[in-house]
Amino acid sequence: MKFRMIVIDGKKVRLNRFVDWLIYIAGYTLILILTSILFNDTFIIDNSNFGLWAFLTSIIIYILNKTIKPIIFFLTLPITGVTLGLFYPFINVMIIKITDFILGVHLETNGIFILFFAAILISAMNFLLEKIIIEPLTRKGR
Repeated sequence: MKFRMIVIDGKKVRLNRFVDWLIYIAGYTLILILTSILFNDTFIIDNSNFGLWAFLTSIIIYILNKTIKPIIFFLTLPITGVTLGLFYPFINVMIIKITDFILGVHLETNGIFILFFAAILISAMNFLLEKIIIEPLTRKGR
């Protein structure tokens, strides 16, 4: 069986799910490491095996973004609409706090402003990954 990076489902062209997962995990890991380095007192990833815990944190954030985030977005749609989208980064803050709860002592987050900054970085990274990497790859597959 041949590995395909681009999958064509009828008229829809998309990346292979594994490639998509790999791109997002690499992006999340880089953003989490950057945030942990910049704000080492308020956003702390366990130092015993820093890379592993950053990677696991990225996996959990990815899973929560694919499962719980759409539900939270739907439930907070009126608030997001009234604030003209300014509430949306707080959904990412909630995802990071849930990840903090799941990982326990291996991820410590203190302060809403650092979480808000990390959430904005994650949103910007998602946007850039879509525009710079994923869309050009799927255009080549057409």
